[in-house]
Amino acid sequence: MHIVEVVVSLLLVVIIVVSLLSNVVVLICFLYNAEIRKQVPGLFILNLTFCNLLLTVSNMPLTLGGLIYKGHPGGHGFCLLVGFLDTFLTANSMLSMAALSIDRWVAVVFPLSYHSRIRHRDAVIALGYTWIHSLSFSVVASSLSWVGYHQLYASCTLCNTRASGSRTQFVIYTLVLHSVTFLLSLVVLCVTYLKVLKVARFHCKRIDVITMQTLLLLVDIHPSVRQRCLEEQKRRRQRATRKISTFIGTFVVCFTPYVITRVVELFELLPISPHWGVVCKCLAYSKAACDPFVYSLLRNQFRKTCHDIMNRLLRRRSLTTSTHRLENGRTWKREKEGRAREEEMQEKAKEKDETERKGKMTRESNAKELSGTTKETG
Repeated sequence: MHIVEVVVSLLLVVIIVVSLLSNVVVLICFLYNAEIRKQVPGLFILNLTFCNLLLTVSNMPLTLGGLIYKGHPGGHGFCLLVGFLDTFLTANSMLSMAALSIDRWVAVVFPLSYHSRIRHRDAVIALGYTWIHSLSFSVVASSLSWVGYHQLYASCTLCNTRASGSRTQFVIYTLVLHSVTFLLSLVVLCVTYLKVLKVARFHCKRIDVITMQTLLLLVDIHPSVRQRCLEEQKRRRQRATRKISTFIGTFVVCFTPYVITRVVELFELLPISPHWGVVCKCLAYSKAACDPFVYSLLRNQFRKTCHDIMNRLLRRRSLTTSTHRLENGRTWKREKEGRAREEEMQEKAKEKDETERKGKMTRESNAKELSGTTKETG
């Protein structure tokens, strides 16, 4: 194996482990906390977690096998199924992120009317669209046999070599797929999150004005307190910008190289390195490992749920240990009491034997004295 393939294989193993563990933790938190299940964004997060988990256990290991064995380890039918899942899960994940961004935009811009604007029924309709959208493109590609093992990406995915007889249709299909999936999701993310950032900065400015007015009124305030208030204002502005940058940045960094490579490959504009395709595919896979942290595990509600689960597990373990120790202590106490009773019974038996021996000696001495007195009298 080439050094690049070794590094990419190790990176893919790390992505698989992180993605599997983090998405399982998100799923456990969703099942454990009833408040998360009641919230509308919980449905989008559950759908995104489902797609990431299925992608992790189905496509990523086979890409790793393709890197190691220089080919697809399964048969044609199995490769067709994996390619179907690749198109379906990737498109579904992108649209789920777009739906989450719309939900957050409504929650920030219209906080008072959020529950009347976004209901569970609306979330189910949005998820229904994401599934229909993803299934339609996946079914079309599979039915036209445009799915196969692609050596450039070391995975079963859309393959232009299998569409040699209908190249124009394949080009149109691929461009439409990336336009209404990747490009649409990117536009929705940018528009919604930039509006959220605008509202957040507006509220930060209002808070800053109130804080400055308060600091001017408090003449006797200590300089260190004033400095801490100003630093908190700066951190508040940076925190909002950092969150929005994370939402948009992870999407762009993970998916853009892969999509651009697919478009360049269509028109054969530039020669593509045999290792670049695998790197782009791993970047796309890495989004499944980033999503649990970006959308779930770094939020206070999920962190608190994880903390409660850990405390419950540790408490149960400590309770089991203390119960075991208590049972051992009771057993030891019973054994000790049994030994004490045995020793007491042995002591009583010794005292009884000693009493009987002394009584026998007394009777023998009395009998001797009585016999001596009888002889003297005679």
